[in-house]
Amino acid sequence: MFLESDWVEKINFYTRNGIKFIFIIDYEMERPIVLKLSELSKTNIFCIKYFIDGAKNYDVSRDNAFGEKNLRIEKHPVPFEIYKKAFDNVIGNQKDGNSYLLNLTFKNPVKINFSLEKIFFKSPSQYKLYFKDEESEFVLFSPETFINITEDKIFTYPIKGTIGTDVPDARKILLNDKKEIAEHLTVVDLLRNDLNVVCSGVKVKRFCFIENIKTNFGGLLQMTSEIEGKVKPNLVRRFGDILFSMLPAGSICGAPKRKTLDIIKETELGKRGYYTGVFGMYDGKNLKSSIMIRFIEKRGGDCFYRSGGGITVYSNVEKEYDEMIKKIYIPI
Repeated sequence: MFLESDWVEKINFYTRNGIKFIFIIDYEMERPIVLKLSELSKTNIFCIKYFIDGAKNYDVSRDNAFGEKNLRIEKHPVPFEIYKKAFDNVIGNQKDGNSYLLNLTFKNPVKINFSLEKIFFKSPSQYKLYFKDEESEFVLFSPETFINITEDKIFTYPIKGTIGTDVPDARKILLNDKKEIAEHLTVVDLLRNDLNVVCSGVKVKRFCFIENIKTNFGGLLQMTSEIEGKVKPNLVRRFGDILFSMLPAGSICGAPKRKTLDIIKETELGKRGYYTGVFGMYDGKNLKSSIMIRFIEKRGGDCFYRSGGGITVYSNVEKEYDEMIKKIYIPI
């Protein structure tokens, strides 16, 4: 019925007819996967395990099936000189007025004594996904919601701004950091604009609330907001159109969106693939989805942890490089 490229219409058809499905959309939207939940256990092409805000497709006893061996992660981040070259290109574009916020990311080599499947089962997270096919294998444990659709309401929860809990007065420092607040405001405004394309009555319900994230290196505080809108009548149960109009997710690219996407393409070292794409599930009534961050992939026996952060003209290159490294963690 559908060509492989027709993922938008496939999602529209499934949501109009109340058919349950899972979707995994890569950042470039070149390798989208949309599968009925009834087909998931029958496919021989992929191995997919998911946990989406409580919904899962595996036996919960598997969470503790791998014993209590201590996790070790050895970080080998991209050299500072390579990071700085990309950073300087971003800053140059921002000084020229081409972008005022850009999420710069890198593929950092890591050595881990756990399999990616074990990391999936052992990592507590609101959203997590394990994927394997003939070409690639990856795992993610994301704290960030992309959009949730309940009846005719859409909710999104952009995250921008983090700090380690080991920093004295961390919460106060984060909430008073002018750069972090400016970045957060920019992303909230960008997501409001994205929602306005598909919604009416868009409003920020909660602004800059703090969440605590556990990592294997300690805790992180992250700054989040909640934005809500009412789906326009012509888009009710056309969730494929809604997703397509909002991708790539604003919080992982920057603003203004289209020009910033061009700068990312010319600056970053290769395609992002599934990293910073989105995945989620439709249960026959409601849709929940997450941005694919906190992402580890394996290719040819080597593991890479993809991480990054928002860059503005006020950014400090050493601080941003350190933040990229701090985000290489596993919540075990």
